[in-house]
Amino acid sequence: MIETPVPRVLFLSLCCIDDATENLLKKYHVHLYCHVGRLDFIFNDQSMACNSGQFLFWFAESRWDLIEVSRDFKATVLLVEKNFLIDNVPDQGWSINAQLHSRVYPVKNINAEAEKEKILNNFEWLCSRFQETEHRFYEEALRLQMQLFILEMWHSFAKEYDRRRHSLQTGTLYEQFIHLLKQHSLTKRDVQFYANELNITPKYLNSLCKSHSDRTASDWIQSHVKERIILLLQNRHLNISEIAEEMHFSSTSFFTRYVKKLLGQTPTSFRTRLA
Repeated sequence: MIETPVPRVLFLSLCCIDDATENLLKKYHVHLYCHVGRLDFIFNDQSMACNSGQFLFWFAESRWDLIEVSRDFKATVLLVEKNFLIDNVPDQGWSINAQLHSRVYPVKNINAEAEKEKILNNFEWLCSRFQETEHRFYEEALRLQMQLFILEMWHSFAKEYDRRRHSLQTGTLYEQFIHLLKQHSLTKRDVQFYANELNITPKYLNSLCKSHSDRTASDWIQSHVKERIILLLQNRHLNISEIAEEMHFSSTSFFTRYVKKLLGQTPTSFRTRLA
């Protein structure tokens, strides 16, 4: 039996979400603009909603479940196949920040009409390029359009990220720690570093985190480092030694031992399972 190829790009207009559509949304990277109505869902065990005038993004295979769609719900949706998006990320540094942010804040406010039009046009341009199969340089043009699409999304994302970063900088010590963690956990894995940045002791930082979240600072650091390592290992454009260098490990062998302790398998084994 010949398996039908999965379309790399799908463009949809939704007024309801049945079981088949929900399953489709879970397989693709989802970019959704809500025109009217409301979409209620559970995302990473939290109740959330996407309302009229808001933009929703989540990654393929994210942990989410539909709760309810209002009767007047209307949305424009662009779906991008999992590997096609990941393989065409133009900048790894921005990719990690964007991914981590979106895994916490999947819903974004779109305040200006011009921004809304820009997002919808971006949807249409990628879809149009995907359908232009007779183009002499089809694959090259499609990959470039995918990269441009990502950069445009990051441009919209960056404004909100900066706003959240500013609010965190003026927040509590715990909030400042979480902010520092998002900035530095790619290369800084010791509680002492974050304690020094906040001018407090490691013991007090652990106590602070424990009282706010029932997790120690060490637990938070390990969680963020684990997620970053997984994201980097999923990027097939980087080899193991490049990732070790990116994360400031002293050697590839030290990085391998660290990953095996963290993930229960070596970086090479992890990649083999993804293949």
